[in-house]
Amino acid sequence: MNQSRVVQRLAAVMILFFLSATLIACSGGGTSGGGTGPTQAATPVITVNTTANGVQNGASIVSINDSSNSSTIFYTVDGTTPTTSSQVYQAPFLVASNLTVKAIATSPNDTQSTVASQSITPNIASGTLVWSDEFNNSTGAIAEPNPAIWTYDTGNSGFGNHELENYCAWGSNTSPCSTANPNAFVDTNGYLNIVAEQPSAGVYTSARLKTEGLFSLQYGRVEVRAQVPEAQGFWPAFWLLGNNIATVNWPACGEQDVLERIDAAATPDWNAGSIHGTGFTGGNLGTTFYFPAGQSAAQWHTYGMIWSPGSVDYYIDDASSPYATYSTSSISGLPGAVWPFDAGQSNFIIINLAVGGDWPGSPNSSTPFPSTMLVDYVRVYTK
Repeated sequence: MNQSRVVQRLAAVMILFFLSATLIACSGGGTSGGGTGPTQAATPVITVNTTANGVQNGASIVSINDSSNSSTIFYTVDGTTPTTSSQVYQAPFLVASNLTVKAIATSPNDTQSTVASQSITPNIASGTLVWSDEFNNSTGAIAEPNPAIWTYDTGNSGFGNHELENYCAWGSNTSPCSTANPNAFVDTNGYLNIVAEQPSAGVYTSARLKTEGLFSLQYGRVEVRAQVPEAQGFWPAFWLLGNNIATVNWPACGEQDVLERIDAAATPDWNAGSIHGTGFTGGNLGTTFYFPAGQSAAQWHTYGMIWSPGSVDYYIDDASSPYATYSTSSISGLPGAVWPFDAGQSNFIIINLAVGGDWPGSPNSSTPFPSTMLVDYVRVYTK
């Protein structure tokens, strides 16, 4: 073999070695220090805030975050180790009992994080006020509902009921909304006002406030003090939905209707309290409360819910005397029914005044505009 051929073969071997090494490096192969395989997702950070808006008497608002803001966080509040079948973290939630929060983070390009854990022991007595929005306002003018607590559903999608209203957020000038006539504001007397307007023939505006993404709770006694307008086509409501509506949709997320009535005052006047979930979305689990003689929903009343593991109770004006009690046994016999209120999620609050729709029907010439739903406070107590 002559010298030139040897040199050629050595060069070919070197080229093949270089190409092989490059291929291994690009494919993430090799031993430690030479690969670019998946990394581990960052461990979530559990933050306990005892001074957040509305919290009091030792309660706290818990939030869970990851440094990348791109991972999915799964969590538990019963001390068990979370898995990818646990609740997905969606929003800050109230903690007013002794419990342990645990969380993991996952990402498509990373391995699962280590478990974050935080024990919280507030040792709060039963019946203690632990969160509220009192709608205080000392500005001397109407004010925006606290944006750290309340956001809005907007538009005129009909909301599954062919409703007629356009829901407007504070500060919106998108027609037919108007900052000159806001549909949601806190007045100088300390009341939340939700106002139904008719800016032109056949056009209606109102407001639907919610705490989604900002505040939520699991278990406890939730109470609103309110007076509502009563006229053909009005549907005022105070209700809750599960944070997990973002992942399992309605009705699997569960719905708790605390204050709900339609149309003009009746004799006797009434309020409906109901629950909804998979397999019971209609009138299966609803109870009508009739006010005592001489009372109506247009007067001030407290409407409350006591949410405990396995049960939901409703009351009006007297927490010691519920007029409706629903439990896991209430859904027995309902085909396909699934109790949604103990799945580990927290629920957010909604307050709205709907106009028209399949239920309750359209306004007519007797329906006064503007008309206002007033809310004095929303409070949460330990159960």
